[in-house]
Amino acid sequence: MILSYYNLPIFHFSSGKKEKSPRNPEQKIIKRVIALEGDIIKTIGYKKKYVKVPHGHIWVEGDHHGHSFDSNAFGPVSLGLLHARATHILWPPKRWQKLQPVLPPERKPLQREQE
Repeated sequence: MILSYYNLPIFHFSSGKKEKSPRNPEQKIIKRVIALEGDIIKTIGYKKKYVKVPHGHIWVEGDHHGHSFDSNAFGPVSLGLLHARATHILWPPKRWQKLQPVLPPERKPLQREQE
């Protein structure tokens, strides 16, 4: 995985953000940013069915719903835990690719806060 530590656009959805785990800040995890502060998201198994992402936070999810340690397990993530942006997959070689800023259509926020 290639990570970009520079030019980290907070308000740009991306294929992966490297962040510190909210439960263990020493552990680094890579998740897809699903919603930004002010967005309302329908959760997948979180304690609330709908969540409005609070100021200074993002909602992140892994690609394997139900088998991922993500916001559906620990809630919104503080922007202060954001570390870098994943740009490429290098291993295994057959998966080498540039990561695109794609958000699965079924995971788009239900409501966006107007800027």
